[in-house]
Amino acid sequence: MGHEGAGIVEQVGTQVSKFKKGDAVILNWATPCMKCFQCTHGNQNICENNSPVVAGDNGYNKGHADLEGTLWNNRPIERSFNIGTLSEYTLVKASALVKIDSEKLSFSSASIISCGVMTGYGSVVNVAKVNKGDSTVILGTGGVGLNVIQGAKISGASIIIAIDINTNRLELAKQFGATHTILADKNDKGLLLAAEKVKALTSGRGADFAFECTAIPSLGAAPLAMIRNAGTAVQVSGIEESITFDMNLFEWDKIYINPLYGKCKPQEDFPKLVELYDEGTLLLDEMITKTYPLNKLQEAFDDMLAGKNAKGVVVMNT
Repeated sequence: MGHEGAGIVEQVGTQVSKFKKGDAVILNWATPCMKCFQCTHGNQNICENNSPVVAGDNGYNKGHADLEGTLWNNRPIERSFNIGTLSEYTLVKASALVKIDSEKLSFSSASIISCGVMTGYGSVVNVAKVNKGDSTVILGTGGVGLNVIQGAKISGASIIIAIDINTNRLELAKQFGATHTILADKNDKGLLLAAEKVKALTSGRGADFAFECTAIPSLGAAPLAMIRNAGTAVQVSGIEESITFDMNLFEWDKIYINPLYGKCKPQEDFPKLVELYDEGTLLLDEMITKTYPLNKLQEAFDDMLAGKNAKGVVVMNT
């Protein structure tokens, strides 16, 4: 937590030229160095030098070595994903910022772009590359799942099937672009019964694309059951556990991919998302169920864990 955020630049270092005091900005946790192997191959989201997620000496460790600029009693403080936005002030690299060019966008709505919206939208547009007329299915309609749905709608998908165990979330999914909904049963192992309903809605073949957004390990293989032969399953939620796969689910020619952060290129993707919002194509305000002042942080955590919000946003008191 504290890995999404937006705010106003208060001060800049002597070598910073692209930002000035008073700039409105979105904060980005995946700060590319633009020099490493992955960055030069177009994979800024998995930068080998700055990523706080990518494991290994060139990823996690080096990414956290930059945190010594923030001190408490002369000791460095480790901030969430290098930006630590659950605070009134934070010190970040210039590469963690993207200017906001919009008269309409509030800081609350801007803040959710920097992970949940980007991950969902990017998984559809940058990773799967869904095209007009394609069929899609989304497993889990929380904050990320709703943005997968939005990405599918913006891409022109003709069928957008939302699957969840929560009827309220399925109603929300319709608001964000789902054309069909399936109420799942908790006892449906691997969602195989739900998969049959998906096939019935997609000419018996299965969907072209399926996106897993539940973060439930036992459903890691479920999107494979939803797609047609030569279809693509995208594991969006980032499950990091050992999972047993029935290899029959891969038959035939199916692709399974586990992307990070929707293959985000922040300086390119964030302005696109802001533009879509300004056009009225991308819903952001509607996604924020509730905002909380900093002194209500415990309430915000409790509501998050209880699943009350699509997105909850902490608003600073300053």
